[in-house]
Amino acid sequence: MKTDVKKYLAKGGSQFRLKDFSTTYEGHLDKAAGKEELSRVKLELSTYQETLYAADSHAILIIFQAMDAAGKDSAIEHVMSGLNPQGCQVYSFKTPNSEEYSHDFLWRHYKALPERGKIGIHNRSHYENVLVCKVHPTYILAENIPGYKDVKKIDKQFWKDRYESIRSFEKHLVANGTVILKFFLHVSKEEQKQRFLDRIEDPSKNWKFSAGDLKERALWDKYMSAYEEAIRETSTDYAPWHVIPADKKWYARLAISEIIGDALKALDLKYPVLPKEEIAQLEGIKQQLIKEK
Repeated sequence: MKTDVKKYLAKGGSQFRLKDFSTTYEGHLDKAAGKEELSRVKLELSTYQETLYAADSHAILIIFQAMDAAGKDSAIEHVMSGLNPQGCQVYSFKTPNSEEYSHDFLWRHYKALPERGKIGIHNRSHYENVLVCKVHPTYILAENIPGYKDVKKIDKQFWKDRYESIRSFEKHLVANGTVILKFFLHVSKEEQKQRFLDRIEDPSKNWKFSAGDLKERALWDKYMSAYEEAIRETSTDYAPWHVIPADKKWYARLAISEIIGDALKALDLKYPVLPKEEIAQLEGIKQQLIKEK
């Protein structure tokens, strides 16, 4: 039973509000049925991926953004399990290094883009530059941008320009054959708390938690404001955001997989058809192989 994933599509503009999107799945599908449906969707993804590779006309860029413990890593793991690793690339972006800081903020992300025929997954992305950097504007100073030596210079116009840079970047990619799917895993503060407690109580998960996670949690409202504005400013017809309810991980994985499947299906890709002369040549080679002793 296919779920209604269209309701998670975020329309940009002044009307967008995060509070209009629930953090939990409220439908009638249960966990067991959801997992069964996910297995079916994974098979579809595998078939679509093979056609994507053969057609060699499009690339797929999948972007994941979320608060800590929202389930990005596990969502990527489950999506990946339905794909051929040879045709899929995953990049996890951390704090920029000295070389990356010596270029514009999009440079390192451009280098990580998938080639035609492949799927690229970005765990965090160029959006960190209007999310984490907006909550912590001092990070912008490390970019050494002319005219921005003091956080007081980082005003509303700075962020408007950065949103414009992102929109232009994504528009360029789409115009050249890249399909962009952006997912915000929308987890509640209460669920994040429980997942943090689980990490602390389970020795095998201790490594996932750090004191820094708690410091960022204290800035929850600032992050929600940053996410809301980023989605409002950059959810476009050519590169839309999807706000996925993430309190139930099993459902988030299913919804994400279905949206990716729908996007691949919409491309209506076909296997290449060889010219008549090449088909005739193949027939000759076939007969030669059959006659071999």
